[in-house]
Amino acid sequence: MSAGDPAGARAAAVAVLSGHRHPAPLSIAVAGNTKSGGKTVTPRAFWREQFHGRDEHASERKGETREQEGETEARPIGGVGDEAFWSGTRVAGALYVLRGNTFIRVSVGGINDEKERIEKSRQLAVSALARLQ
Repeated sequence: MSAGDPAGARAAAVAVLSGHRHPAPLSIAVAGNTKSGGKTVTPRAFWREQFHGRDEHASERKGETREQEGETEARPIGGVGDEAFWSGTRVAGALYVLRGNTFIRVSVGGINDEKERIEKSRQLAVSALARLQ
């Protein structure tokens, strides 16, 4: 399997969620290099911009929009990848995990408790990263 092939990551997700009472909506996205405006944008460059924004005023404007939508500030999550953040609302969210020059986004639905959603997402991310070598 190649690093860009999420099939193995999806299989890992099914294994982690198999103990869950009901089938849960699941999304795993794997990001690699992309072209934008004729330039190559690496996952690390995107990551820096997204989670360590350069423009303080832009960050403040993003914060205003997030508050209006009920979204919380991205929070660091330990124990997975080089760096990980949880971003979302009290009813939905996603775990973003950076490892090397790749990042993944994991989102699990059907779980009401945010702490449980974060932990399931973290477990899925660990399994998915193990398969993306």
